Amino acid sequence: MESTGPVLGTEFRELVEDGFRFVDAADMRTLLLRHGSLEDWHEFAASWDRLGPDTYLAKVGRRRRRRHGVYAAASAGPIVRQAHQPHYQSSDYNTLQGDIERWFEPIEMDVGDGPSLHTILEFSRALFSSLAPEVNGWHVEVHQFRIEAKPDEPGEPTPEGVHRDGVDYVLVLLVDRRNIASGTTTIHSADGTLLGSFTLTSTFDAALVDDSRVFHGVTAVTPLDATLPAHRDVLVVTFRRTAI
Repeated sequence: MESTGPVLGTEFRELVEDGFRFVDAADMRTLLLRHGSLEDWHEFAASWDRLGPDTYLAKVGRRRRRRHGVYAAASAGPIVRQAHQPHYQSSDYNTLQGDIERWFEPIEMDVGDGPSLHTILEFSRALFSSLAPEVNGWHVEVHQFRIEAKPDEPGEPTPEGVHRDGVDYVLVLLVDRRNIASGTTTIHSADGTLLGSFTLTSTFDAALVDDSRVFHGVTAVTPLDATLPAHRDVLVVTFRRTAI
């Protein structure tokens, strides 16, 4: 399903003026449903139970699980999944793991081609194209992340610290949050000044970030009950302008 049109309006004034916006779950779900269906959401969310380990992060003594996929999106028409490829960030943006090609397990085909993910991508394209109408095409990367917290080992959603991703726009969508404390998103200016903070607590809570203007980070997560599993599941979608 193609987008129903631009979504930029007064509800996104903060994103335009400040470079970021928190969207609560009810509003985000409504916005998504303008651009497609979430009929497979249960299966979509369950796929986080099948993420592979981030072996690159394990080499520096940290833990998380993830899958990755790449899509091409013109300003109109189908959003097309691309051949599996590495994720790359320069050390200018990722001081912990920059300047290397990182290969992660691909997003499962049924998930990557399913209605929930394509609805999220259609919404994102409509919004980000409204912000940058001069752009004809986007390189889109999709990341499934599970951050696990142990009693003696807090989970680190952003182990590289406060950072930029080296793209144009970022959507962070909360899929699930189980038995964890904290995980507060912080937004900063280039000089480190704190511009805002919020915590994604409910499924569909979302953060929208203009990556060219602001930096972001997420505080470590810890278990509320040390005897039970604890994790934070998010979908991160990045849009970077490209020639098509």
